[in-house]
Amino acid sequence: MTASEIHRDLHLDERAVRVLAHPLRSRLLGELRLHGPATATRLAETLGTNSGATSYHLRALEAVGLVADTGEGAGRRRLWAASTESHSWTNSDFAGDDDAQAALGWLRRDYVRQFAVRAEQWLDAEPEWPAEWVDLLGQGDSLLVVTSAQLAAFRAELDTLLEKYRTAGEGDPGARRLHFVEQTMPIDPSPPVAVEGGSASED
Repeated sequence: MTASEIHRDLHLDERAVRVLAHPLRSRLLGELRLHGPATATRLAETLGTNSGATSYHLRALEAVGLVADTGEGAGRRRLWAASTESHSWTNSDFAGDDDAQAALGWLRRDYVRQFAVRAEQWLDAEPEWPAEWVDLLGQGDSLLVVTSAQLAAFRAELDTLLEKYRTAGEGDPGARRLHFVEQTMPIDPSPPVAVEGGSASED
């Protein structure tokens, strides 16, 4: 597998969600995306497991298109790589499927835990970074008052901006890979009340 063969995004179906909702598989995919191709043996050492289990779960991820054998090496020396840069899903696709919803619920909570770990790792490393980076990196939050249609428009604009800068620094020795995390939550978690006749008109 070459860089040109890596797909931008994989939209997960029910089977892929169930496969990925596993502690080791989720970590394996994250490790390959963050640090590049690796053998099952090296991944096992990094993640504190054994190569047999790692190989088994890599094959499960391969079956749903999330990782691929690069064609280099053989046996336990096979080199595995993430076959996509990211994955996504549509929550409503799994309405009515209790098993898929349970798997997706676990997966989303696992990502929250992983994001928290990485955020703390950055706080530990931050003192060693130059001020020009430290002043720009980290967390922030803002409050929005929007309709669902306005939020959809905001998300579309954000996706366009992210795509513009996704590889903007490629080839520049001063550039660094960054992990951009998006989280949107309502202040009041109770469901909104339906407005009779639909939502108000928007400019």
